[in-house]
Order: sequence, then C-alpha cells, then structure tokens
Amino acid sequence: MSLITPSNRSKGRRKGGPRNNENNRIYGNPLPVIFNTPTERPPIYKALGLFGIPIHEILNPHCEGFVDVATRSVWVSDSKQSMLLWQRGFFGKGDLSRSEPSWLARQINARKQAGKGLTSEEITAKRRAERKQFKLDRAQAIAAAAADAEAAFAEGRVVPTPGVAPDGTRLIPSAATWKPSTSLEEVPQLTQDDDDEGDGDTELEEPLENIEHLQLTFPEAFFLSWTLDCLTVCNSEGEPLTLAQVWTLFQDAHSPTLLLSIPPPQRRFDNPFLVNYAVYHHYRSLGWVVKSGIKFCVDYLLYKRGPVFHHAEFAIVVCPVYEDPADQTNSPFDLQNASPFSWSWLSTINRVNSQVQKTLILTYVTIPALSRLREDVLSSPACLAHYSVREVVLRRFIPARMRD
Repeated sequence: MSLITPSNRSKGRRKGGPRNNENNRIYGNPLPVIFNTPTERPPIYKALGLFGIPIHEILNPHCEGFVDVATRSVWVSDSKQSMLLWQRGFFGKGDLSRSEPSWLARQINARKQAGKGLTSEEITAKRRAERKQFKLDRAQAIAAAAADAEAAFAEGRVVPTPGVAPDGTRLIPSAATWKPSTSLEEVPQLTQDDDDEGDGDTELEEPLENIEHLQLTFPEAFFLSWTLDCLTVCNSEGEPLTLAQVWTLFQDAHSPTLLLSIPPPQRRFDNPFLVNYAVYHHYRSLGWVVKSGIKFCVDYLLYKRGPVFHHAEFAIVVCPVYEDPADQTNSPFDLQNASPFSWSWLSTINRVNSQVQKTLILTYVTIPALSRLREDVLSSPACLAHYSVREVVLRRFIPARMRD
C-alpha cells in the first residue's frame, strides 16, 4: 500500500483561477471509461437497483493507436480520440505541444487573434514575455537610480534615496505593481498572417489540417489497453495486435539488439518496461495522474487531479533493487539508479525539486530473482504481482525556514 494517497495530502497549488468551473466541466472524468446512467430505463431497472445489481451502462471509447518502436511510444492520430484521452485522465502529450494537443487551436488563434480564447501554451508564452519585460524594466530603473545617485554625489548634493522620487513615488517597479506596456499586450496579435488585411473575412483562407498526434508512452499505452481496455494498439501496417503481442513487443522494444535484427535476449524481470510500468500502474491505481518528470530531472510527476488544476505535488525517482545481486551482474540492461548514487547527485535533485515546491520521493522497485521464478512467468502481465514498490520521502532541510 502506498504511503502517499490523494486523500491524505493537503491541497496543492491551484491553477486556472476563474477557469476552474470550465475545467471541472471539460476534465470531469478521471478515466476514458465512464459509467453512465441511461435517461430512459424500463421499470425493471428500478427493481434491479433495489437488489444491489448495477444499473449503469459502461461507455468505452475504444481508441486506436499505432506503435512506433524507434521512439518507444504509441501514436493516436485521430484528433477526437486524442482530445478524449487527454481530457479524461491526461494521457500522453501532443507531439507539437508542451502537453495538451493544442497545435490546431494555436494555428486558428494565429489567424484570427482577438485576445481571447488563448490556449494554455499561448498564455504561458505571454506570461514569460511579461516576466522578461519586467526584469528588463527593473534593471533599467535600477541603473538609472544608480546613475542619479552618482551624479548627485559628484555635484556635492545630498544623495537622494535610490529609486525614490522627491514626492515619494518608487521609481523601481515591483512584481506586485508592475503593469505590461501596451506594445507587450499587442504581441499575440503580431502572429496574424501577413496577407490578412483585417477585413475579418477568413473563409477564403485555406483550411488548416491537423498534423498533430497524441504520443503515449509504453506504460500509458499498456495501462489503457490492459487495465481499461479502451485502446487498440496496431503495428506499422495498421493490423491490430493482441494483448499478448503488445506485452511482448513493449518488452522487446527495450532490447539493444532489436534494431539489429538479432533475436532478443531471454525474458528478464529487469526489463526497463516492466520496471517503469510497475511504478506507473502503482500510482495510477491509487488515483494519481502520472506524467513524465524529465523537466525536473526525475522519472515521474504526480498530480492530484491533473496539470490544468494543480501543480505536481510529488517528484518520483525510480530506483530498481535486485532481489538477487547476481542478476544485476549478468544483466544486458543498464538500469538507471540501480547502483548506489552519490550524495551530491541526491542533493542536486532534491534542491531542484524543492525550488519548485515538490516533494522528492525515491520509489524502490524490487526486481524478482530469476533463480526463484521461471522465465515463462513473464509471458503475461501476471508477473507484476511479484514486484514490490516501496517509497522513501525526502525533504530538504532549510534552517531559516523550518525553525517554526
């Protein structure tokens, strides 16, 4: 059982502000599979409900993705299915976007920009531009205040308070009072097409084709296929694969001999796909939204509800532990963090995540010994029952802040 469940944690930093109500409507379903109560039901349904028999119908989207071994991912090219998987559980990421597949929406906004309906990436870009402009304005004000103080000192006058006008007005802007200039607010409008003369007629423009696809990692794709049964994985020829074929292919994709047309090595419990999927499945089954943490030098980030609601509360570092040390010696896989790491590395990772208000968690995955289990156990996902997951929570000690 996990030591960190969504119910016993305090609320994370909220995002969105007034948009929360709209986000609650769009992202109200935590998983692609939803349970719906039919509006028109025969009278017998009421009788079944009295006896405790479920009267809900299951709505399964049954999406389709294509496996790409080179990138170790599954691509969902249908735009409706991509948005469905994103809005119901935040699975995958757009290959042309930071997270949400919003490339088409950004292109449409670029054609008819009115300052409204900005996507999350455009809002982030605007906020970063404002932050950069604030730093420039502040640096210029500080330099001007220093020059005035030096001039007053050279003339023998009383040096005024740096950055303060004679009437008491502060000349150096602060983050709380600074306002972006008019030219900065008009930056998004500069992305309009040069051929647009501003007559508002966009019907003559060539319609945009959505070339973005949703990119699922192997753990995400297998969780959707096996646990929820709402994703069909196809090969490069478009032929659907069985669950057993997907299970085998995802393991073989991590073999260093796969691209050399050499038969893959024997099935092993320390396959990177099995280790990472054990962690992914562990946290997903506890209700967390699991996303990649490469931005913060970790393996995974845990969100309470999703990226649009809160910032990630926890940063996960996967630490494989061999039950039999001999398996690590003869392993063809060089698992990251399987060997003892240095204190300087741990301090660096902990400091990075402390600065962004995330709690670092070392997730230890115990890999079963080959001498204890037969190799044919790995032929099905039932082998995951032999893995164990343990967590160690780390917090960076800051004496000046933690005395109280």
